[in-house]
Amino acid sequence: MFRKLVAIEPVSLVPSAEKALNSFAKDVVLYPDIPAGDDEIVTRIGDADAVLLSYTSQINRYVLERCPNIRYIGMCCSLYSPESANVDIHYANERGITVTGIRDYGDEGVIEYVVSELVRCLHGFGQDPWDGMPREITGLKVGIVGLGKSGGMIADALKFFGADIAYYARSEKKAAEEKGFRFMPLNELLKWSEVVCCCLNKNTVLLHKAEFEALGKGKILFNTGLSPAWDKAPFAQWIEAENLCFCDTLGALGDAEFLSHPHVRCMQVSTGRTRQAFDRLSEKVLANLSEYNG
Repeated sequence: MFRKLVAIEPVSLVPSAEKALNSFAKDVVLYPDIPAGDDEIVTRIGDADAVLLSYTSQINRYVLERCPNIRYIGMCCSLYSPESANVDIHYANERGITVTGIRDYGDEGVIEYVVSELVRCLHGFGQDPWDGMPREITGLKVGIVGLGKSGGMIADALKFFGADIAYYARSEKKAAEEKGFRFMPLNELLKWSEVVCCCLNKNTVLLHKAEFEALGKGKILFNTGLSPAWDKAPFAQWIEAENLCFCDTLGALGDAEFLSHPHVRCMQVSTGRTRQAFDRLSEKVLANLSEYNG
């Protein structure tokens, strides 16, 4: 059991999960707002030995050096790799601090977003049909860049509606082949696809000038990651042509200057933040705490 557990910012746990935190520490402090910077984070942590945070704040080396009592950090947000995390995991590990994170809690809402926006775009619901005439997903050539959990779920959903699915990943996947999904080199995939869905880890950039040249004109591009999957300059040039880009958040789009672009659709809403996602997140945060405490 921890002596003191501090959530340095809102961590999106359901009320029952917040109450359950009391079983893991003698003293639990939950802050209702986002700290202004590193020094405020240090003050909030104080002498706590357990810390929770979401994706809006960072616990870097500066903070860790000034909070020597920390032995556990629970990220109440996605953790895919130390490099993409908002906690300095490498330094934390050097200090003997355990860092846990969450995966696969908000994917369902993201998949519904992609299907919804694609159907509206193709059929022309509330807008002109993309091809000038309403069409179905049936037969649509869809390229998935990054066939992880969310990419795989998008592929499965669009396959259900009759799309022709191909993908690019670091390696070919037997399970994908068994579903009829074809592996292609990235540039070949971009040329072939009518719609491309980028489903990459945070800070992973695969679309550079050559890739946008391969993608060409008359394409629809979705980015469901937490950061842009592209370099800004070639994207800015590509979006000027007869193309369309969908991102749910500004983080995925990258630059506010694109928000008003007529070929960009960005709702500035995290589509993975649903009631069910908060339930899954809460369950996994408590499971991580339980596993650490044995």
